[in-house]
Amino acid sequence: MRKNNDIELEMQNNIEEHSAIEEDISLIEEASEMKEHAKKTIQKIKDKVKEEDPKLTASLNLRTILGGDFLTAEMVRKQLWLFVLMVFFTIIYVASRYQCQQDLIAIDKLEKELLDAKYKALSSSSTLTEMCRESHVLDALKQNRDTLLHISGQPPYIINVPE
Repeated sequence: MRKNNDIELEMQNNIEEHSAIEEDISLIEEASEMKEHAKKTIQKIKDKVKEEDPKLTASLNLRTILGGDFLTAEMVRKQLWLFVLMVFFTIIYVASRYQCQQDLIAIDKLEKELLDAKYKALSSSSTLTEMCRESHVLDALKQNRDTLLHISGQPPYIINVPE
C-alpha cells in the first residue's frame, strides 16, 4: 500500500509539475504574443507619425481655413519672415498712433493756453487803452500837483516843410 501511495504521490507531483510547466509555457507564449502585438502596434504608430506635415490639398475652402488646416508647419516655415514683418509693422502702427494721440493732447493743451493768453492780452490792452484816455490823464495830472505838466491853452501849430 505504501508503494501505491508513494507512486500516487509521485504521479500527483508529476502532474502538478507538468501543469505548472504547462502554465509557465502558456504564460511565456502569452508574453511573447503580447510582445509581438506591442511591436506591431509600435510599428503602426511609427508608420502613421511622420516628421513631415501632409501636403495642402488643392481645395482650399472655408472649413479648412477656419479649422486651421492650411497652417501647416511647412507653410509657416516658408512664410516666417512675412509674419515677422507683419508683427514689426503692427508694432510701428500702434506706436505711431499712440504718439499721434499724445501729440493731439499736447496741441489741445497748448491751444487752451494760447486762448487764455489772448484773453489776458485783450484784457490788458483794454485796461491800457482806458488809462491812456485824455480824461484819465487829466485827472492824474490834477491829482499830482507837483508835476510841471499841464494842458496847453494854445492850439497846435502846423508847420509846413517845403520839399
